[in-house]
Amino acid sequence: MSAAGPRVLFYVQHLLGIGHIKRAALICRALAAAGLDTTMVSGGLPVPGLEIGGARLRQLPPLRSADVSFSALLDEAGRPLDEARQQERRDLLLATFEELRPEALVIEMYPFGRRQMRFELIPLLEAARAARPRPLILSSLRDILSKPPVPKRAAWIEAQLDGFFDAVLVHGDPRFVTLEASFPEAAGFAESLVYTGYVAEAEPIAAASAREGVVVSAGGGATGAALIETALAARPLSALREAPWTLLAGPNMPAGQLAALERQCPENVTLSRAHPRFLELLSQARLSISQGGYNTVTDLLRTGPRAVIVPFVAEGEAEQTMRARLLDAAGVVTVLEAPALSPQALSAAMDRALAAEKGPLDFDIDLGGAKASAAWIAENLAGRRP
Repeated sequence: MSAAGPRVLFYVQHLLGIGHIKRAALICRALAAAGLDTTMVSGGLPVPGLEIGGARLRQLPPLRSADVSFSALLDEAGRPLDEARQQERRDLLLATFEELRPEALVIEMYPFGRRQMRFELIPLLEAARAARPRPLILSSLRDILSKPPVPKRAAWIEAQLDGFFDAVLVHGDPRFVTLEASFPEAAGFAESLVYTGYVAEAEPIAAASAREGVVVSAGGGATGAALIETALAARPLSALREAPWTLLAGPNMPAGQLAALERQCPENVTLSRAHPRFLELLSQARLSISQGGYNTVTDLLRTGPRAVIVPFVAEGEAEQTMRARLLDAAGVVTVLEAPALSPQALSAAMDRALAAEKGPLDFDIDLGGAKASAAWIAENLAGRRP
């Protein structure tokens, strides 16, 4: 990374799982690889082993969600967010902006999500809008919103876009799903949408010539215990009962839950929080059982095991269900809706997935979103530099 390259400040706040920061890290790696002087500011709990390549990381005093309903923000010690912590984070964020004077400011999810962070994001956006020269201001957004916003909220989102943002980088493939599918009002600012393709790991993954075994992954959040418990109960009923099974609980599962699940694991079944070479593991697996988060889906589409997806639906979340149903309709995964989850239903879904004619590798979809995002930002900054 050249220090003379255009300066980019990328803000990300993960609250429950780690999908948001993993996607941001992939984009920041691509930005740095493209020669942009990139700093990622993270406001969530630190993620061990996060790879950001040639980018730099600035850590704000971390915050997380109290629960899946995002009812409150807590600090790293579990204390509710107070005025002092808000002021501390706001001051650090504004000081970072003043120090770096970025030529591009990228904010992940906002204003489509992360309204809880208005106390620091609106001052940051106001500082960026007032700066001379004014930076390019972008929203970085996944393919599908979690919930369709009510009309009042949709109007607020559009006002924020009009007041601060130059474009919205939508990290999806419009041939598969457009933003309007989950946010119909996006048709009103379609000219501001830049579809980049899906953000996925770029390193080549060689699929095993003979796949075997099952990988059950509960994502990066704290909500996957039911999926793993059900998978353990479904194993004796399945055609793959004698195969090796790898269960991945994710970094945020409470230690007590993890220990209880570990005691239930029979021979030939391993349980851990994560796997150091997850993509390689998937590329060798015959079957994946997972939730339908953005990163999990892109990993499946890159590595190609037959797949059963049980979408996360707590608190009315619709994002994973919409994505999984679209992939099911394309014939490349098998969906089991969460309310129907049981050992018998999961075993039957596994049989359907194993018998399917097509798998994730047979689906034509753009997975070059990290590199394309970096190229678009670099191209648009090139015309601004003297």
